[in-house]
Amino acid sequence: MVISSSIAMRDRSSESARFEILSAEYSAVVLNNENSSIHIDAVVDPLSPSGQKLSSLLRVLSKCIQPSMRLVLNPLSSLVDLPLKNYYRYVVPTMDDFSSTDYTVYGPKAFFANMPLSKTLTMNLDVPEPWLLEPVNAIHDLDNILLENLGNIRTLQAEFELEALVLTGHCTEKDHEPPRGLQLILGTKNTPHLVDTLVMANLGYWQMKVFPGVWYLQLAPGRSSDLYILREDKDDGSQDMPSSKRITIDDLRGKLVHLAVVKKKGKEQEKLLVSSDDDDHSQEKKKGNLKSWNTNFLKWATGLVGGSEHSQKGEGTSVEQGNSGRRGKTINIFSVASGHLYERFLKIMMLIKFWFIKNYLSPQFKYVIPHMAKEYGFEYELITYKWPTWLHKQKEKQRIIWAYKILFLDVIFPLALEKVIFVDADQIVRADMGELYDMDLGGRPYGYTPFCDNNKDMDGYRFWKQGFWKEHLRGRPYHISALYVVDLLKFRETAAGDNLRVIYETLSKDPNSLSNLDQASEYSHWWFHFLNAFLSMPRPYCRVIRI
Repeated sequence: MVISSSIAMRDRSSESARFEILSAEYSAVVLNNENSSIHIDAVVDPLSPSGQKLSSLLRVLSKCIQPSMRLVLNPLSSLVDLPLKNYYRYVVPTMDDFSSTDYTVYGPKAFFANMPLSKTLTMNLDVPEPWLLEPVNAIHDLDNILLENLGNIRTLQAEFELEALVLTGHCTEKDHEPPRGLQLILGTKNTPHLVDTLVMANLGYWQMKVFPGVWYLQLAPGRSSDLYILREDKDDGSQDMPSSKRITIDDLRGKLVHLAVVKKKGKEQEKLLVSSDDDDHSQEKKKGNLKSWNTNFLKWATGLVGGSEHSQKGEGTSVEQGNSGRRGKTINIFSVASGHLYERFLKIMMLIKFWFIKNYLSPQFKYVIPHMAKEYGFEYELITYKWPTWLHKQKEKQRIIWAYKILFLDVIFPLALEKVIFVDADQIVRADMGELYDMDLGGRPYGYTPFCDNNKDMDGYRFWKQGFWKEHLRGRPYHISALYVVDLLKFRETAAGDNLRVIYETLSKDPNSLSNLDQASEYSHWWFHFLNAFLSMPRPYCRVIRI
């Protein structure tokens, strides 16, 4: 399957490649097998990412089918920089994975030898797009591997496990743009709502985390199901259409679902995304919430949202912040962490409900966190989102993690979550998070923290005081992404996530663009100032974090 897919994706300038014209005298490796009826010619740039994968694939073919093979090396004639900065191993199942004495299956493995001792390395996986893998057994920090610190053994082991599959799809509306913001739910016959998400403007894309089995996809109750119904190709727009779409996951290749919707008769001119400020019902709801802080903020009617893991408390749980006596809605904190050091920082401040991206957490952290939740009485939830295939992906693991905290805020959280605060794992917060959570953002989706500038000794490090940023900001303060609050309802209503992804896709392919800077708030600054899309929090908040 892997071989046929790789061949199918190869760009063809003609029906057949003329390998006989290639010279093999000085730049080819020839492996003859007179008994084989299969001959393979391959042209490889040995210092390219595709060359890493192809060479590993050729080794597998050589071992399995023992063909005659000619490998022609075709590197670039000149290099400014070394194009490869990683070590790559291709892992495929073999008969050696099965025990010859019992029913034990060891699983495929990769082995790296003669690695540099004094270089800091990071382990990452290159897996099929529908797979969600996670480390389940790793003593050492896989994001900061320094072999010389491992003692005399200097050997590191890590075990990964396929946690779930990703169900992806595209939603279309005939003769219209994709219905961005359309809310979808996925579940079983007995529990219709187990997972939820919304449709992006980008190609009408959506994704959900699933397991093998039979699932039913339908429009979420509320405005989505009030305006739209599912449409089948054979239907003519009548109201007698299916209320759900049956989806069967019966292999490990995931599934790509094409979902078509149509507006109900009489609703053709109504907009899906309507600002809550203009919705009378929402205004009444907000007034009711102000009168009663004891209303539950998040009711998990579905129990398990998005297949994520969470610590459960009784309904109606209140949260106290220090001596302020604040009781009411749960304060939801969102953070990202990569490496044992940043995970230790997270453990220090987890006294309220936290949301963590599960993709890059270590096995130790996932093991300890339930015990900490029980001991200290806080809540947490692990969430997962797979980087979309159509969105330009960063190569460095750390930059991928940085991007998660800005690009997918509209889709990574359950739709029932209304507001969340992001806090960097290494930040020291010296303020009442309840005040920040309750802050009126003035109808904006974001509230960002301005950078402090009272310490003149740090002026040399303030890059926004000169060059591009000085011209771009025009006297406005530069904001840091280490601490910010997001009104997720407004964020989704204004399609802020779609706009951010468009900006990112435009800039990220240029290696000199803003997308390669460490601060995720660069994307926001690029357009939020002009659209008045975030609130600059009061100046005292620039002192609540350690800079």
